[in-house]
Amino acid sequence: MALPTKTQAKIWSVAAILTLAVLWFLGPQLLPFVIGAAVAYFLDPVADRLELWGLSRALAVTVISFAAVLVFAICLLLIVPALVNQSVSFVEALPGYVQAFRDFLATRFPEQLKEGSTLQQSLSSVIETLKSRGGDLLNTALSSALSLVNVLTLIVIVPVVSVYLLVDWDRMIARIDELLPRDHAPVVRRLAGEIDETLSGFIRGQGTVCIVMGVYYAIGLMLTGLNFGMLIGTLAGIVTFIPFVGAILGGVLALGVAIVQFWDTPLMIAVVAGVFFLGQFLEGNLITPKLVGESVGLHPVWLLLALSVFGAIFGFVGLLVAVPLAAMIGVLVRFFVEQYKSGRLYLGYEALSRRPGTPPDETRN
Repeated sequence: MALPTKTQAKIWSVAAILTLAVLWFLGPQLLPFVIGAAVAYFLDPVADRLELWGLSRALAVTVISFAAVLVFAICLLLIVPALVNQSVSFVEALPGYVQAFRDFLATRFPEQLKEGSTLQQSLSSVIETLKSRGGDLLNTALSSALSLVNVLTLIVIVPVVSVYLLVDWDRMIARIDELLPRDHAPVVRRLAGEIDETLSGFIRGQGTVCIVMGVYYAIGLMLTGLNFGMLIGTLAGIVTFIPFVGAILGGVLALGVAIVQFWDTPLMIAVVAGVFFLGQFLEGNLITPKLVGESVGLHPVWLLLALSVFGAIFGFVGLLVAVPLAAMIGVLVRFFVEQYKSGRLYLGYEALSRRPGTPPDETRN
């Protein structure tokens, strides 16, 4: 005989509260394990594909590990130093770009930038702030990032956790399935499948789209000769998971730099704009439909809300678990809406009593 519904609700509520409490108190300590689990989840389909090609699970994980080490070494030796140098240079050059923009406005719209005007005072204030605080903000951001994700976490703990979880992933999922309450196992499996479909569509699909678009924007802007092309392209790729925001943010930065850098050659400004227009066309018509599909089940507004709320409550760990939790909550909300629309509260007594196959006792409860 199953436990009463109220008792089950109490048990699951306590479990949810304990999980949130663990995230709250042990967030920094759980960080490498959360990252490791995310990496293992991302790479599990690759390991499964290698197994279909005849490799054992251990050999498949070994191949993936060697490929990951190679990619990490290339990023560490070539890409990361270039991005850091461009970030420092961009912050140092930003006041000059704002000054050039002010000079451009003064030439075209002298009345708006006459001495003492609101726009002139605002631009002067921005320039002085960037000159005095830009370097400090960059140094603070870099030092915070290094203290948050330290070398030990990146080089030792995360890879070890990822490898162990990737080797045992299928057995771990099977063991969790054995522990499901027998009365609710079919429903839990169905909900877990929907959550996995949403997560795989977003994390694996949209994550791959971000990588592809970041590489495209970075290479495209670098080929145009744009200053800070790698930095702007990488930033645009990272933010691509929010529809149109990545292209708009990267396009505004790239065009702003291009206007100052290529002012005498309008053709190059058009080429920079063309990089982003072509990128949007490829992403919307080829890359995203191929890698993600028609829908991942996560609305951009819901995603931003989840990132803001969980990030504010649980810090960086909250940002990492925001997408899985958002997917889980979204699937559960849809499930409860489905249950509500098939129940007496929504249909009413008369409609429920006339529905074929409904036991008489159900209409009276």
